[in-house]
Amino acid sequence: MESIDTVVIGAGVIGLATARELALTGHEVLILEALEHFGMQTSSRNSEVIHAGIYYPPGSLKAQLCVEGKERLYRYCAARDIAHRRIGKLLVACDEAELPELARYAERSAANSVPLEPLTAAEIHQLEPAVRAVAGLYSPSTGIIDSYGLMLALLGDAERAGATLVTRTPVISGRLTPQGIVLRAGGDEPFELLCQGVVNAAGLFAQDMARRLDGFPADRIPPTFYAKGHYFTMSGRHPFQHLVYPMPDRAGLGIHVTLDLGGQCKFGPDISGWPTTPDEVFEPGLEDKFYQAIRRYYPDLPDSALQPGYTGVRPKITGPMEPAGDFMIQGPAAHGVAGLVNLFGLESPGLTAALAIARRVLHELKDYSGSSAAGC
Repeated sequence: MESIDTVVIGAGVIGLATARELALTGHEVLILEALEHFGMQTSSRNSEVIHAGIYYPPGSLKAQLCVEGKERLYRYCAARDIAHRRIGKLLVACDEAELPELARYAERSAANSVPLEPLTAAEIHQLEPAVRAVAGLYSPSTGIIDSYGLMLALLGDAERAGATLVTRTPVISGRLTPQGIVLRAGGDEPFELLCQGVVNAAGLFAQDMARRLDGFPADRIPPTFYAKGHYFTMSGRHPFQHLVYPMPDRAGLGIHVTLDLGGQCKFGPDISGWPTTPDEVFEPGLEDKFYQAIRRYYPDLPDSALQPGYTGVRPKITGPMEPAGDFMIQGPAAHGVAGLVNLFGLESPGLTAALAIARRVLHELKDYSGSSAAGC
């Protein structure tokens, strides 16, 4: 059986950022991806927004890593010439009843050291004449990014530092031994590999991967939920210069305006389903829901302007009637298995936070000492 220092399971944006961080600090890294290309699931089915850190509870990992990751990401994009734009975002209250919620987000942002500028209805109209709202907040540090270009750069850095990506190679199972973690991978040529470090960055399937590690304590695996969202694109010209977000709902950030680097406008995501499997089929019959939600802040949205776009599925560790869970970066101190880090529930703002998450994983893996079966 061959052996290796570290395996990263999953080649989404977080897996690639982690592989890069580990390789740049001298680790021998193998990235195992089940699909035929990197970034084919959550990392390529999102809003491509660089989030500011407005929404997350102060002190949470989401807040800390979003704010840290945002600054790292902007610097990285500039250094690697990755297409991005610090476009800014308007967070708007559509009526007087939403003003207390708007104030709560202003307070939360201040606690997270995220700059926001208050906006009157007249100032909102000046910035976005098509938007109708009674008040708002402007986030100058929100941006948009080419997520594929980001992943390509991360992979390039990792490979130049000695990492290797192998696609079409799902990790089927594993077992914990005193010598390390043995992974069994499938694909065209199945193999077993003895690893001193394993990062479970399998995204939607991270909990499934942990369950397939023989000897891993089952009570350390959080529940699995999938939140499905849809995006509609807008045909023809649109009036927007910034991202526009209404007040969030329980499940997400509301059906908002996102612009891509090509200038196309899209609306979403909604949270229209909690499937038991990561179903990416675009559901019919959602147009009326989208028109109604969008016209609260963009009343002049023309009839027949919306076209079905795409769907995305978020990996979550809390259910539809619960508050959104925090990131779970679960290292040896939490589960007792040396050399293993599980990444559970890394939904939005995972892309923004990817470089900061990678730093946190490196910290969790800094000590490989002890039995791989310790604490089981």
